Amino acid sequence: MPGSRPRAGRTPVVADSGKRVTLPRALSKLGFCSRTQAEALIAAGRVTLSGRVVSDPETWIDLSTAAIAVDGTPVVAEERVYLMLNKPRGLVTTRHDPEGRPTVYECLKDHAHAHLSPVGRLDKASEGLLLFTNDTEFANALLDPETHVAKTYHVQMDRLANQPLLDALTQGVAHDGEFLRAKAVRVLREGEKNAWLEIELDEGRNRQIRRMLEAQGIECLRLVRVAIGTLALGELEKGAVRPLADAELQDLRRLVGKG
Repeated sequence: MPGSRPRAGRTPVVADSGKRVTLPRALSKLGFCSRTQAEALIAAGRVTLSGRVVSDPETWIDLSTAAIAVDGTPVVAEERVYLMLNKPRGLVTTRHDPEGRPTVYECLKDHAHAHLSPVGRLDKASEGLLLFTNDTEFANALLDPETHVAKTYHVQMDRLANQPLLDALTQGVAHDGEFLRAKAVRVLREGEKNAWLEIELDEGRNRQIRRMLEAQGIECLRLVRVAIGTLALGELEKGAVRPLADAELQDLRRLVGKG
């Protein structure tokens, strides 16, 4: 349960000097817990500001001056963690699944000490590169549609490719009231009855590639995310996790204007 392990001996966050946020948002930014968990802690009377119990989750604070504690233990900034996972098929991208299905967090058991959230999602049938971090500002910048960080996928479909299909995917298709398009598409290889495409997106809509193919009457057999911006999946084994190298992280920061 959040708050059960004090995070002592670290320096409080000061990068947000002068920036006001709600108390649940503050606990999330400090890497202590999610906003939903923070709201539950506040409702239970376990959170104090300068020694005073706070019961209103809409309370606004200044992170540079606020003295936050949970169960009497001061909350200080958690060390920033940036991980990449090669997600296997069959796992759902959530911390707790109400249907009891296996989740991506089963691959993160060695990092259970940190409150890590996925940066975006891959659906149960999809696989490949998935990022996790407790740096919410960095995660939000990567997900912001305004930053247009490209995501690259290798996609197997149930038929051969042709130029009209490639043109349709890049020009855009309508599906369930949304206009969906790929930034770039190319053929990777073809067999007798199916083909692999490389599809690059600079926007993130729910099940976007599958829906674009469905609009063309095509079934997606496999979908693997192989890159996010400059960060490539590389040779990371399925189900394996590794921290981002400093150079990889800085490249991503530069892409979103945080470098």
